[in-house]
Amino acid sequence: MIIVMKPKTPMEEIMKMKNRILEWGCEIHESQGINYHIFGLVGNTNTVDPDRILAVESVEKVIHVQEPYKIANRLFRPADSVVTVGGRKIGGEDFAVIAGPCSVESQDQITSIAEDVKNAGAGFLRGGAFKPRSSPYSFQGMREDGLELLKIAREKTGLPIVSELMSTEHLERFVEDVDIIQIGARNMQNFELLKEVGKVRTPIILKRGLSATIEELLLAAEYILAQGNENVILCERGIRTFETYTRNTLDLGAIPVIKKLSHLPVIVDPSHAGGLWWLVEPMAKAAMVVGADGVMIEVHNDPANAKCDGQQSLKPEKFSILMDSLKELAKIQGKIIA
Repeated sequence: MIIVMKPKTPMEEIMKMKNRILEWGCEIHESQGINYHIFGLVGNTNTVDPDRILAVESVEKVIHVQEPYKIANRLFRPADSVVTVGGRKIGGEDFAVIAGPCSVESQDQITSIAEDVKNAGAGFLRGGAFKPRSSPYSFQGMREDGLELLKIAREKTGLPIVSELMSTEHLERFVEDVDIIQIGARNMQNFELLKEVGKVRTPIILKRGLSATIEELLLAAEYILAQGNENVILCERGIRTFETYTRNTLDLGAIPVIKKLSHLPVIVDPSHAGGLWWLVEPMAKAAMVVGADGVMIEVHNDPANAKCDGQQSLKPEKFSILMDSLKELAKIQGKIIA
């Protein structure tokens, strides 16, 4: 349930309504803009009488939320959420570019790529330290050593780092070392993991599951939000369909749909979606056009010998060309790449 207060309602009346809601035993999620003040009620609202609320002179209207996700719902927060990391923004007018290798392989590799993507205009460095792989015999990442190398690359370039968390076992270390925690597609519905990352305040990139619906993605985000962490960024990375030419099928239609349903920022991962390096550029451009708040792109200085996903990685020079194109497109779309 949502209670919309009338514009220019005195703060004294706002506080009275807030106290009433607390007396009803509901949890409050408050949203305030220039011309609006909204109370989102979460919990058992069956005992709350909408007619009694509407009888209050300062109440504009009462809205029943039909969707099972509440805090992620745009009705709860009409304005777009913006996540700020190290002075850089994801959401709003800003278009974030997160770039780097699928996995950290050595200090020279990660620092060299970090410098290359920064020089091209990327605002964030991604790199896998712990790698979830379909085969137990594939490279599983450098683990803690990989995190240390990412920190060295951050120190050299100033780029905030993004890395994937697979288990609550390493959460404390990630909170200490990583600027944005990524929850991968395979863990989108690992609800215990979602609850735990919801208890910290480190920003979370939540990737859409391999066969997840948009509603399931938003409900997964709700697990994080419900624990108090409002710094959630959704990521469309392609879903599994009957098509086998590409690694996954990039659902670009999900971007405007999510924007309509939710206030959360949403980025696109064209690398994992197509699985082919030459598809990354057109899909990244398309992501900006349909309203995405950023892209996550895999970049490797030697894709042919990469330990993970070399076939979908751009070489630094091709990434630089892509960045030039995105900067030009951003002017048309009213976006800022910084």
